[in-house]
This record gives sequence, structure tokens and C-alpha cells, in this order.
Amino acid sequence: MDVKPVGAPADRGVVSLLAQLNKGVHRLMTDELLGLRLKPYMVLGYIRDHPGATQAELESALFLDANSVVLILNELESARYSIRRRDPNDRRRHIVELTPDGRRMLDRAEKARESLEGEILKDLSAEDRRTLRRLLGHVLDSLLAVPPRG
Repeated sequence: MDVKPVGAPADRGVVSLLAQLNKGVHRLMTDELLGLRLKPYMVLGYIRDHPGATQAELESALFLDANSVVLILNELESARYSIRRRDPNDRRRHIVELTPDGRRMLDRAEKARESLEGEILKDLSAEDRRTLRRLLGHVLDSLLAVPPRG
């Protein structure tokens, strides 16, 4: 495939570059590579990193609608990767937890993701990788602070 170089970052808006990167990464992070679909992988990672996470937190943090979260959690529960429990402090809420099988699956998927990241970022120094991660973290934090548009 003949693809023209993107050009200097100043030639395009950051949002356009991020959207293009998103599409490219989605194309590479296949179900076969991870062992599960990307969104369930992201949900498992969030649950691991945020013990006691609720369904509502998953919606907000991962920019998913309520119906998608329910479908993903149903899929993860069917695979025995997660369980939902009623919050003892608020019976209307569900807390989502990883199962041992879910932790093992996530560990395998993380290794595959790390390998892919290594390929994608191979031309960046370790310092550039740390800077990129830090800057993307700031962008994500800013995006999480923006209220959704109706």
C-alpha cells in the first residue's frame, strides 16, 4: 500500500491526528492479538486499576454508553472474567470485580499490547515514550473534565 507521509504535526490539527491514530491502533489491536475485543480489554484494565469501580464509572471513564457497558459486562461475566455485585452501601449500584480468570486474560492481553506498543513506538526513545504517555494522560484528563455535548 502506497501511503503519503502525514507531514509535520503543525500541518494538521491535534484532534485529526488523534482520530487517525485511534483508527490505526484499532486496526492493529485485533481480537486475535489481545484474545478479546478492545473494549472488553479496556473495561478489564479499568476494573483492575480501580477496585470497587461501578458501572457508572466505567461509562464515564471509558466514554461508553450505559447499554454498551451492560453488554460488555454481560460478555465478560459469560467468559467468567468479571462479576457484578451489589454495592453494600447503595443497593442500586453494582460494583464490578475481576475474577482470577479475568486477571489471567488481562495479563495475556497486556503482554500483547506491550508488544504492539513496542512496534508502534520503536522509533521513539524511552524518554520520548514517557513524555508521550504523560502528555496523552494530560489530554485524557482534560477530555474527562469536558461535559458531554447533547
